[in-house]
Amino acid sequence: MGYKITVGDVTREYPEGTRIIELAKEFQPEDEYPYILCEYNSRLKELNNPLTEDGTIKFLSSADKNGRKAYRRSVVLLLQKALFDISTDEIYDVTVMRSLDNGYLCKLIKRNAESTKVEEIVPTDEMISEIDKRMHDLVKRDLPIEKVVMKIKQARKIFNDKNMHEKDTLLKYRTSSNVNIYRLGGCYDYFYGYMAPSTGYLAAFKIIKFQEALVVQFPDRFNGEFKPYNPSEKLCIQLQHSKKWSQMVGVETVGALNDKIVNGEGEDLVLINEALMEKRIGDIALEIYENRSKKFIMIAGPSSSGKTTFSHRLSTQLKGLGMKPHPIPLDDYYVDRDQIPLDEFGEKDFECVEGIDIDQFNEDMLELLEGKRVLLPSFNFKTGKREYRDKYMQLGADDVLVIEGIHGLNDRLSHSLPKESKYKIYISALTQISIDEHNPLSTADTRLIRRIVRDARTRGTNAQETLAMWDSVRRGETKNIFTFQDEADFMINSALIYELSVLKVYALPQLFAVDPNSPEFIEANRLIKLLDYVMPLPSDVVPNTSIIREFIGGGVYRV
Repeated sequence: MGYKITVGDVTREYPEGTRIIELAKEFQPEDEYPYILCEYNSRLKELNNPLTEDGTIKFLSSADKNGRKAYRRSVVLLLQKALFDISTDEIYDVTVMRSLDNGYLCKLIKRNAESTKVEEIVPTDEMISEIDKRMHDLVKRDLPIEKVVMKIKQARKIFNDKNMHEKDTLLKYRTSSNVNIYRLGGCYDYFYGYMAPSTGYLAAFKIIKFQEALVVQFPDRFNGEFKPYNPSEKLCIQLQHSKKWSQMVGVETVGALNDKIVNGEGEDLVLINEALMEKRIGDIALEIYENRSKKFIMIAGPSSSGKTTFSHRLSTQLKGLGMKPHPIPLDDYYVDRDQIPLDEFGEKDFECVEGIDIDQFNEDMLELLEGKRVLLPSFNFKTGKREYRDKYMQLGADDVLVIEGIHGLNDRLSHSLPKESKYKIYISALTQISIDEHNPLSTADTRLIRRIVRDARTRGTNAQETLAMWDSVRRGETKNIFTFQDEADFMINSALIYELSVLKVYALPQLFAVDPNSPEFIEANRLIKLLDYVMPLPSDVVPNTSIIREFIGGGVYRV
């Protein structure tokens, strides 16, 4: 018995027992990134899997989104193996904090074999060099990365014995009886996602030191070059603040969040998190109040960062200081949908600055600055058109305009406004927690889940449609938003440590409705698996002023 498999324009028959990796080697182009993963009948499969049915295979390299994720998590296992090998009397490991500037920012830690105590250490230049050398030696040896199916109880014992307690806590809440564990030599780990077949696929990385941390740096996916590691200084400071807060409340991982919910502490966690957010917004309001020359409060951030609710909450704080703020969403200045420019892929580029009627915006803002009465537009997302419906505004001496939108920090948008009259705020949902110590929780995933929930509720867009446009959204963010983040006068993190537990209830029905035969199903299925890690938390514990209300509804602000 054999299987007919189509790769590109070629269809061939292969005998039963043939592994996908054999086809990958057969079809691998020269001088291109090696295939590391595949889509087999629209399902992600690892290359070590056997053929099981007739169908179509599309091979993925690290230049592809899902291939790149598999590559990166496989390098984390490679790093663990290298640390395991160089450990003698002391047991070294890493905590992967987050993806930052084309690399993984990691803490180097030392585990105590006799207790749960973990000590953070600052890597020396000699240690960095030794780790990098050992990892590249392991690449040359091309060791297999083996998937081992075992009982949850057995896996938890392995991780407990190795003092990997975050992983043990995560698995405590898994409902299945079995779990896939990956083994590289004597190293065992659990990963959220698929892996490379062997270490020989993992040659492109660098281990460098950044401040007091270790960074696993990856090459540019298009040209293979390593750029200087230069993350935003302001972003790093904000990430440090967020991480310290999650440590303070004892919730650094999904397992710890689940513990809080199960132990009846979920509502308290929500209220503490919201109190911190209110304090941060109050700090910004006070700074604006003390600098009364600023008439335009420009708020920018990537999609689903909570810009609209934040602008309203900031306005409330400003009112409490005696000011008269007026929130203005830049979305209301979108050109009609049929006039949106196309990107290099021929798709409508909703994230480009040309999607905003810049001339009309500047004309209206200047007239408001001059004290004139102006009729402002509103954008109807269901019809895709800008409308004018009796929305007049006129500014007095104590008024300020709170303007929010993805291009708020781009001076091209507000080119006619005096620079000294603008106060710039950058907002983003910088997720504070990780899945576990080796699996960072993607900030982009959190925002995508927020957007899926909001789009279904307010824009008549289902999850499949939101997923279909997400890559375009991300390209637009890289081009139009992240470039300007360091120009902000203030940066704020809108992520809420509990939010995935609340969003889960709203997002899962949308994700399960995605057509299994659609290109978006792979991503929907990945997000379903992600949400399966978190315990649900009822939304009635969420205050009606929360940023999360912008997505799930029920808030006091009309967003």
